[in-house]
Amino acid sequence: MSFAATILTLFPDMFPGPLGLSLAGRALEKGVWSLDVHDIRNAATDRHRTVDDHPAGGGAGMVLKPDVLASAIDAAPHQGPRLLMSPRGEPLTQALVRELASGPGCLIVCGRFEGVDERVIEKRGLREVSVGDYVLSGGEPAALVLLDAVIRLLPGVMGRAESGTEESFEDGLLEHPQFTKPNLWEGLEIPEILLSGDHKAIARWKRERREELTKARRPDLWAARKDQKI
Repeated sequence: MSFAATILTLFPDMFPGPLGLSLAGRALEKGVWSLDVHDIRNAATDRHRTVDDHPAGGGAGMVLKPDVLASAIDAAPHQGPRLLMSPRGEPLTQALVRELASGPGCLIVCGRFEGVDERVIEKRGLREVSVGDYVLSGGEPAALVLLDAVIRLLPGVMGRAESGTEESFEDGLLEHPQFTKPNLWEGLEIPEILLSGDHKAIARWKRERREELTKARRPDLWAARKDQKI
């Protein structure tokens, strides 16, 4: 059974976007995953197709109406968890990506304006997910990021199964430096060990470089590994 992605958005033309190209696009054509996009405005009941209103208690911007969004969620057939792309959500990690990729699919709500009425999050069981500590104009770019990360892990999408096992974050470490021909380029050479054919030495070099990079660039990840005694 293919991975089924259901999207709720005010801008359905943003999909599949880049997901229609390269690995994800070929996988979509082959039926490895499916995409079902729904316009939230179709759930509005007034002639102006109103989807938002002023925030209770005052404040800038507008908030997606609970009745409209809940109706859109209820009308969209989907499998798996219901996600809301939100800057206040739990971080999108490789562990979460693998969790989603192992399931039947997910429904993703793309918020806009100042956010979503909290009651919808509670009553429809939305799991809030964030792609980083910054604010986007809407949840659509974040949804594309999430799906791209998930789709590439689906069986048959990447050419080699091991392609995803030595990447950044798979075991709490960043990826090691990569090199390819020519061996000498602008005065810089490929590290000799990588050309030695000594697989144990190469594996040790990669591991050491991964640890060095993680310590230098992501001390938070390194500290977490030490706490877990990995």
